[in-house]
Amino acid sequence: MRFTLRRALAVGAMLTVAGVVTPAVAAYSQDDPRSCNDLLGADTPAYVVCHWLATPEEALGVAMFWGANDNANLKEATPFQGKFIDCSASGSSCPELEGEGVIGDENSPAPDGVEDGGTPECETGEQCSVDGHDTGGAPVGNGSERTRTAASTASTTKPATTQETAEAARTPTGQAITAAKATGLRVWLDTELADDWKAGTESFAAAVKRIGALAARPEVAGIRFTSQLGYNTTFKTDAEVNAFVTAASAALRQAAPGKRLGVHTVVPEFACGADDACKTEMRKRYPLVAPEKVEPYLSAGHIDQISLDTGLLRGGYETWKINAEQAQRNQWIQVRARAWDVLAQVAAEETGLVGQVTAEQVAARVSTPVMDGAAQQVNLWTRVQDAQGTVNRLTAWEELKKLNPIQRRVAAVYNPATPETDAATDLKKIAEAFGQVYLVTT
Repeated sequence: MRFTLRRALAVGAMLTVAGVVTPAVAAYSQDDPRSCNDLLGADTPAYVVCHWLATPEEALGVAMFWGANDNANLKEATPFQGKFIDCSASGSSCPELEGEGVIGDENSPAPDGVEDGGTPECETGEQCSVDGHDTGGAPVGNGSERTRTAASTASTTKPATTQETAEAARTPTGQAITAAKATGLRVWLDTELADDWKAGTESFAAAVKRIGALAARPEVAGIRFTSQLGYNTTFKTDAEVNAFVTAASAALRQAAPGKRLGVHTVVPEFACGADDACKTEMRKRYPLVAPEKVEPYLSAGHIDQISLDTGLLRGGYETWKINAEQAQRNQWIQVRARAWDVLAQVAAEETGLVGQVTAEQVAARVSTPVMDGAAQQVNLWTRVQDAQGTVNRLTAWEELKKLNPIQRRVAAVYNPATPETDAATDLKKIAEAFGQVYLVTT
């Protein structure tokens, strides 16, 4: 009986589907018997529509049909007889594959140099890939001479030597990595390479080498190499942003092989939800972080993690009567609808929990993004200094300790150059409430 019920539930689950569809399907009215819009939350954007492919009643009927009489119909079912051609049979004609050998076998043509362990080259002579990562080809979007120069830098970047790794371990950041390891924290390096990249090849190469030496240690899981990408004023054009991401990714893939790469940014349009006037204004203010400009970084494989700032969403949407909570919820609905978590790990960046906060605020800003399934991780700043020089510190330690079920998904952003006590003591405290730490590296 257990087997029968499991089969019935499996068939019902496959056929009972509620889908997110495009505005073209919005013509279905609320009176449509296949509409499941009543299952959507009150704050769901208007363009999200739910429609049953099979109503629960229909799905039950299908399940009962296949499960009746001890699965008699299911046992008697046979595979669909498709149309196949036996290429070995007399009179059969099958197309021949172009080139020598079967695609993927040992006789397949390969770029010059691969047999000797070299790097494949593009037809233009530029390096185009290393270990599956694009390094010298066209970047996402438009290319530039700066891209080729930076790609050339990437092609000469090598992993740190044993001596360089040992020297890096003796630096303040290296000592903080050691202290973090002792507490069991998973370590990311949080650095900024945009200014070094803009400064030229020599400065960029030196910065990549320094970060690569720190990241060479096995306890370092990844490198976040820029913050507020496209949102701040560092870059002026799409081409610049694309060239930087491509070059930084390529260089770090070589300098720190096997390490995950991440960026931090914000997509202001996401907070607008379905308000077209709001979206139009946000695109006008922040053209470099429109959703279609950000997604290529993920789909091209240049980065493995994207941190989306939620603190930057607070304020600025009053014109459209969107408060901070609605802005945050709109953002995560948009992320889920675009399935960005399929392309890269999505993290929520939260700077608004410093100072005095309530338990409800902690739950809303830490638990909600993870429990809703939109973000796989939440990054909290432990110290924030405003434009006037006032420093606000994280105080909600006891509330954060109560979030034990998601502790591994919560990371602290910590700068060992500005410790509260000392790095070892601070990191031990951080490990009581967090599972990961981003060490700010200058």
